[in-house]
Amino acid sequence: MNILSGALIGRFCLLLLCVPITTMSRCYAQSISSVWVADDGEGNYQNPVLHADYSDPDAIRVGKAYYMVASSFHCMPGLPILKSRDLVNWRLVNHAVRRLLPDTVYNFPRHGKGIWAPAIRYHYIQYFIFYPDPDYGIFMIKARDPEKKWSVPKLVLEGKGIIDPCPLWDDNGQAYLAVAWAASRAGVNSLLTIYPLSKDGSKITGEGQHVYDGHRSNHTIEGPKLYKRNGYYYIFAPAGGVSTGWQEILRSKNIYGPYEQKKFLEQGKTRNI
Repeated sequence: MNILSGALIGRFCLLLLCVPITTMSRCYAQSISSVWVADDGEGNYQNPVLHADYSDPDAIRVGKAYYMVASSFHCMPGLPILKSRDLVNWRLVNHAVRRLLPDTVYNFPRHGKGIWAPAIRYHYIQYFIFYPDPDYGIFMIKARDPEKKWSVPKLVLEGKGIIDPCPLWDDNGQAYLAVAWAASRAGVNSLLTIYPLSKDGSKITGEGQHVYDGHRSNHTIEGPKLYKRNGYYYIFAPAGGVSTGWQEILRSKNIYGPYEQKKFLEQGKTRNI
């Protein structure tokens, strides 16, 4: 530090000492931003419901409670869990992951890595979260109470570029896992794949099958959410990329397809369908 800069710092510190405490408190109070509340208290709400960065949210309802999870990437504690009774007022109740492995990698900031888009499901009195680490594969954790401690992450499906997992337990107890692919790691995308999954959700039990190829009309299709209703298997999935994309619904009587498709949500004004 040179003499001039030292003198300037000294004068600045002296100036702070000369400012009345009440003035400093008033200036500080004026700089505090108000907390965003979507609920107006009169039965209405305003968007955004959550004025915060909860990327890739996925939510379920169990009884009268809704639980939501989101991406947390390399930040720890990870996998935030939010709870709501009305889908408007949410509060953070837990983090499902406390540590990412391997330590040799995640003891340092790894922007863009770590936990990507997760899926939360409730099956046979247990909560499950499946999440991808795009550099290692698909992991599963579970808990009886989502607001308490979760199990140690278990690698269910190893591989680079496997992302966006979503499980489904069929009527007969057979389980499946739908995934997408990240071109940055796998060298391919625009594909949706379904794997057979053990009933306890702990491991893949067979080869996966590509059930949808979006290269022709739905490039960059990803983020599959797998459901079954009235004998049909449904896959809800975004396509077209984040900034200009749209939402597709795929439907089939067979879990492995073929799937018919329908675009049901577009940028701007959606066409009548």
